[in-house]
Amino acid sequence: MKRAGSMSVRKKVNNVLVHILLSVLGLIWVLPIFFAVLTSLRAEGGSSKSYIWPKGFTLDNYKNVLSGQGSLNFPRWFMNTLIVAVVSCLLSAFFVLCVSYVMSRLRFKMRKKFLNIALILGMFPGFMAMIAIYYIVKGLGFLEAGPMKLVALVIVYSGGAGLGFYIAKGFFDTIPRTIDEAAYIDGATKWDVFRKITVPLSKPIIVYTLLTAFMGPWVDYIFAKVILGNDRNYYTVAIGLWTMLEKEFIEYYYTQFFAGCIIISIPIAALFLFTQRFYVESVSGAVKG
Repeated sequence: MKRAGSMSVRKKVNNVLVHILLSVLGLIWVLPIFFAVLTSLRAEGGSSKSYIWPKGFTLDNYKNVLSGQGSLNFPRWFMNTLIVAVVSCLLSAFFVLCVSYVMSRLRFKMRKKFLNIALILGMFPGFMAMIAIYYIVKGLGFLEAGPMKLVALVIVYSGGAGLGFYIAKGFFDTIPRTIDEAAYIDGATKWDVFRKITVPLSKPIIVYTLLTAFMGPWVDYIFAKVILGNDRNYYTVAIGLWTMLEKEFIEYYYTQFFAGCIIISIPIAALFLFTQRFYVESVSGAVKG
């Protein structure tokens, strides 16, 4: 009885310690977000302050950043990023789903070697090919005009998406092949099976693919900066917000920078919360596959 009682007390203590640890980690995670929200509402301008809690609160930072006045046009950057993200998202999802379906369902010569090559290539960071891609895009004439630079971003973001098929392939592996065979017996083609059977059964992985493909252009800075150069009218939000922190702009745009950060985080957070259930289902299905 004493041993059982001591084990029960020890278990309660461990639970309390775990909850305390998780609370501390949660606080550490929330602090930067809390700081960003406070700074975006700060009425005092400038970047260097000896205090965190603002002396005054205002929504002018949001109004100013959304108005697009001055040399830094945040609404235009937002629309540039939204267009690139939506188009890249749709193309990338189509490429990834097609490649993953083929690798999961079809058997052909060099299939295993292709899987190994794709796995090895995925281990290398993308920026290793950045300079080569830049000269290829430049040679094709995509860097001569501003709108074409955005087209170049879409082509590059979506063009290499097919190599990221492993998670989607794992999900497709969980769908019984007997369903496909029954459809083939009824006279369906491979495209019919993919479009009418596999896709309706694969909503979780489709949502996951769309979500990850959409987030890429929002957070990418390095490659977008290489392609877009110094043409501010065609910046994406990542480059534009960083520009606000440059020496010549930081004192005026510092609080607006945080307002812009909060604004661009809202669509992504809402999209993730809306698709969270599908996101978890897709990852768990890929693990089982």
